[in-house]
Amino acid sequence: MGKKIQVLFIHGGMTFKNKKDYINFLKKRKVRVKEKIRWHGQYLKEKLGRNFEIIKPSMPLPENAKYSEWKIHFERFFPYLRNNIILIGSSLGGVFLAKYLSEHKFPRKIIAAYIICAPYDNHLEGEDLVGGFKLKSDLSLMEKNAKRLYILFSKNDDIVPIAHAKKYAKRLKNANIIVYKHIKGHFQITKFPEIIKMIKNDVKK
Repeated sequence: MGKKIQVLFIHGGMTFKNKKDYINFLKKRKVRVKEKIRWHGQYLKEKLGRNFEIIKPSMPLPENAKYSEWKIHFERFFPYLRNNIILIGSSLGGVFLAKYLSEHKFPRKIIAAYIICAPYDNHLEGEDLVGGFKLKSDLSLMEKNAKRLYILFSKNDDIVPIAHAKKYAKRLKNANIIVYKHIKGHFQITKFPEIIKMIKNDVKK
């Protein structure tokens, strides 16, 4: 039995223009008592099975994120990563990966990268994309880093609208842009069989 295939998952977060907006958000956001069940938790681990190793860094200050801080933390994992890795970034984690992979050569061979419901720019309803997460206009290095690149969106996303998928499509020649009609909202789902199937297919190839 060879070494397990690593899946590195970068979670979402929020950015704010200033401290006042951030404090305001903390005062007004909904609080929950029940545990959040998300597809990228136990479901991902169970469905991919024992040939996969899931790595989920806790990115710094996710509710008031800064790209420069996320980059430092992300790069500290590099010594532990092996070739033939799967990268997944969701929401702010998606645009973080898009920015990183478009500006730096990744130190390991990537089987596939999945960028999920990631904002392309600051054109968002009621949210700000600041904190250094702005993408450069040339994203071509992303496709050199990851020959198989998937940009996944929901048609019904109320946080990152479908227009952002079109913006990624304009900048990327070979990426697979997939828009799901049946996924509600901002991929806050408990199961995501489509990505499991894609990952297993990519690993076989």
